[in-house]
Amino acid sequence: MATKRTGAGKSGGRDSSILAKIANHEIVNQGRRAACDAVYVSKKLLRSTGKAAWIAGSSFLILVVPLLIQAERDQMLGEIEFQQANLLGPPPPAML
Repeated sequence: MATKRTGAGKSGGRDSSILAKIANHEIVNQGRRAACDAVYVSKKLLRSTGKAAWIAGSSFLILVVPLLIQAERDQMLGEIEFQQANLLGPPPPAML
């Protein structure tokens, strides 16, 4: 008959009771609570950061993009007027 070995495996003897004591220790429980709290805070932070990014992006599209388009139009109009002035030459002297 085979001999039974104790204390050499995962289920052997005192090893499981030591692991149970460590797992149920107050310091381990505090660490678990701290980790759970950190996860909760980081999820809320990501959620609020996403909302802030959405608000900033929408505001940029509504407020800044039309200003950029208008500035581009004004610049193009100035360039066209400059080209026309170069083609037509200086304005004639006014007759008084």
